[in-house]
Amino acid sequence: MIPEDPNACPGCGCSKFHTLCHGADRLYATTTKTYLVIECRECRMMRLYPWPKPSELAACYPENYWYNPGADPADGLAESWRRYVLRDHVRFARRALEESGAGHLPVLDVGCGGGLFLRELGIPEKQRVGLDFSPNAAAVAWNTNGVPAVCGALPRAPFRKGAFGLITMYHVLEHLYDPVAYLKAARELLAPGARLIVQVPNSACWQFLLLGERWNGLDIPRHLIHFKERDLVNLLHHSGYEIIRRKHFSLRDNPAGLATSLAPSLDPMSRRVRGVPESKPLKLFKDGIYFLLTLASMPLAALEAAFGAGSTIMIEARPTPS
Repeated sequence: MIPEDPNACPGCGCSKFHTLCHGADRLYATTTKTYLVIECRECRMMRLYPWPKPSELAACYPENYWYNPGADPADGLAESWRRYVLRDHVRFARRALEESGAGHLPVLDVGCGGGLFLRELGIPEKQRVGLDFSPNAAAVAWNTNGVPAVCGALPRAPFRKGAFGLITMYHVLEHLYDPVAYLKAARELLAPGARLIVQVPNSACWQFLLLGERWNGLDIPRHLIHFKERDLVNLLHHSGYEIIRRKHFSLRDNPAGLATSLAPSLDPMSRRVRGVPESKPLKLFKDGIYFLLTLASMPLAALEAAFGAGSTIMIEARPTPS
């Protein structure tokens, strides 16, 4: 739900801000409307302005917004690559499960899309649970990756309190009008000692400093809040969590994000969503160029992460004892 005062900062409530940049949907071209990216003058939290109405925002998510592999060789190669680069997320989550002592309980992936992460996590099927807004994405999760998925919002999801040993939210909070509601709902669903993992784009990264409105992490207008690390930490503390681990590099997201920032017309998902007409040889050629650009982006992505300024921030947290 949009806040009563659309000018109020979601972090501190201040209504004073200054404009950093502006832009439209350069990735999927779902709208020609231009939005501002602003920064609060008090707490310096960044956000989209004005926030689109829910019906307007829903139209900016194409029906095929999630990834569903096709049958041609290029899609097969892309699927193999996606499984490979997910290893970062899988290792991070497995360690959280091992150290929490709640590894026997189900894992809930909020914003699960096609369910590939839960499949790659290597846990029994009965412990996999997905949640997503899209019925089509939930169908892909069930039918392709063996992940039972529920459609809806986390605060109203039909789950028992204390049911989960781990809840993950990869690139979810930046899409929400009220991320606190999701974090508090997750807190209720976690078993004693269980963990939460969240990941968001990091607006304090070098990529944003270099590229400004061309940085893919802004993803105008789908990203409503642009978190810096301290914003996310403060949000978690406010919602009743203590921080355990932080990670500034994602093999899946950081290099590919830079590649998409530099050449959005080559991004495979963007081309698919926009319905770009291309023959199979041309598609394979464009995918190859994008893959090489992603590889070339790795040194800068790794360097900025080494200095704590990676283009994503991943945090493991647990509920603060009452």
